Amino acid sequence: MFQRARRQILAGFFAIAATLGLAAAPAAQAQIPYLQLPAQQPKYASIVVDAESGEVLYAKRADSPRYPASITKVMTLYLLFEELAAGRMDLDDRIPFSTRAAAASPTKLYVKAGDSITVEEAMNALAIKSANDVAVAVAERLGGSEARFAALMTLRARELGMDSTTFVNASGLPDSRQVSSARDLAVLSRAIMRDFPQYYSLFARTQFSFRGTTIRGHNNLLGRVAGVDGLKTGYTNASGYNIAISGVRDNRRLIVVVLGGASTAARDNHAEDLLLTGFNVAGRRARGERITVAQNLFEPAPDGEILRPSREQGDADQDGLKIVLASAPPPPAATAPARKAEPAGKWQVQVGAFKSKGLAQDQLKLTRRRFGDAFAGAETMITDPSSGFYRARFTGMSEDKARAACEVLKAKRQACMVIDPA
Repeated sequence: MFQRARRQILAGFFAIAATLGLAAAPAAQAQIPYLQLPAQQPKYASIVVDAESGEVLYAKRADSPRYPASITKVMTLYLLFEELAAGRMDLDDRIPFSTRAAAASPTKLYVKAGDSITVEEAMNALAIKSANDVAVAVAERLGGSEARFAALMTLRARELGMDSTTFVNASGLPDSRQVSSARDLAVLSRAIMRDFPQYYSLFARTQFSFRGTTIRGHNNLLGRVAGVDGLKTGYTNASGYNIAISGVRDNRRLIVVVLGGASTAARDNHAEDLLLTGFNVAGRRARGERITVAQNLFEPAPDGEILRPSREQGDADQDGLKIVLASAPPPPAATAPARKAEPAGKWQVQVGAFKSKGLAQDQLKLTRRRFGDAFAGAETMITDPSSGFYRARFTGMSEDKARAACEVLKAKRQACMVIDPA
């Protein structure tokens, strides 16, 4: 029965593929524009979504084609969860490894051809280890071949509303035809937690045991950021460092997707920033404030006021950046080496202008945290919003120190303005 249903689904998919021109030979496929990413295309894209309502709280290049890398395995797991939920498979069923599966590139479990693992072991290996050999074995077990399984993945993606996604393998290993988008991966993340809540806790695990060996996962935000309980990371040279995460705070769940990171740390920091800022914004909106995630990330205002410039983690200038929420306790002051005291002055350094006092306070805290040495001994102030903006400033500085501090910020592409007391 299941094999007949699968054949009917595949027949429908290939009819659609023929209409769209997707059934061409591989050489012809590479010529179809949306299946090939131009080399100069920026890798970065991101999105923040309310998991319950589906509302997009923030998006940057969210619909641009990107390589999903190992986040692909979330769809592989989605189809495996379908089989379990329908009773067509059990957790202790065996998944055999063909020669092709065993030969898959790392990361992998290194299961030999002819050997097999249980479905439960496969689930752990896909979600936590991101094992490529297991992805191929699961694809062959469910689809007969990886190519046919990838067709099923693409068809299910279309049914879920992932209109920019095409799968050609089950692992996310490099293939120029396998593309998705930040928005589509957020749709997939939302779907898997909505449709299979009984299996979603799998994505919160940081390790599992396989044949006497403890295998650890790649999602560094699990246990590091309160409330984060999934989902998946990914990396290839072409994609950069990818991550899809979800977290809960105050009974509100958000989904964040960041694609094209320059490093693991930069990607993780940026995803954490987006998640914490999303929670902060959602809480403020619930209290009646009109504010957006973009505003809270200190992006340029439409009227041209000088705010903190846009940061794109894929450009590597997000390293070390953390959004410090107004409600959070101030970070401990860094211990700086003793230095000769400088006379106080009346010069000021402005580090941003904001629509709310809370945002101005956030920026002062963040600047103090990142550039404490440059502003040692300086006081902070927020000007009266007579012009409609709260201006965040450091004051009590000499001219030389103010100009030197501003140069430090500008070197890191931070908004900065020296204010002459005259």
